[in-house]
Amino acid sequence: MIQHYGLFFLFGVVCLESAGLWLPGETALIAAGVYASKGHLSIEAVIVVAAVAAIIGDNIGYWLGREGGRRLLFHYAVSRRFAERVLPPAERFFERHGGKAVFLARFFGGLRVTGAWMAGITRMEWWRFFFWNAAGGIVWAAGVGLIAYYAGRAAADAFARYGVYAAIVGGLLLVAGIAALHVWRRRVVEKSA
Repeated sequence: MIQHYGLFFLFGVVCLESAGLWLPGETALIAAGVYASKGHLSIEAVIVVAAVAAIIGDNIGYWLGREGGRRLLFHYAVSRRFAERVLPPAERFFERHGGKAVFLARFFGGLRVTGAWMAGITRMEWWRFFFWNAAGGIVWAAGVGLIAYYAGRAAADAFARYGVYAAIVGGLLLVAGIAALHVWRRRVVEKSA
């Protein structure tokens, strides 16, 4: 099932997450990278599918934000007051830092879901959005996919060679790595705020 439909599932989850739905796109990419390390999928195909899905999904989110986001914000009195107060600084931010924001949003869960919408709502130029979105999508898919691929391969080799003890140590190292990544992401967000 994974060999036949895994790439379609990966495309759907990553694309829908990038378009604005809260789905586990990065988790799907990690799982696909691990499956590729076991020979069930091609890592090249996993990276290409994830990158294309991220780019397409973000463009859908961008256009939804650009065409419908402002209309929705200004439709109700409560949200109109909020939009009148928040949109001018957001537009200035995206004018100055939009490229960096779109690129880096790909690497943070909540921003990955909302970044494209915000770029569209603030009317960031599409060609600029597209360039930085494509760069972020490709780097994200290649980086996360390859890390999952090589980590999965190393875990399988260690388990075959050292058995259960290797799995326990590998699991502890994985948890420590995820915790370190979480702390690093939190510090980056706090510095940018």
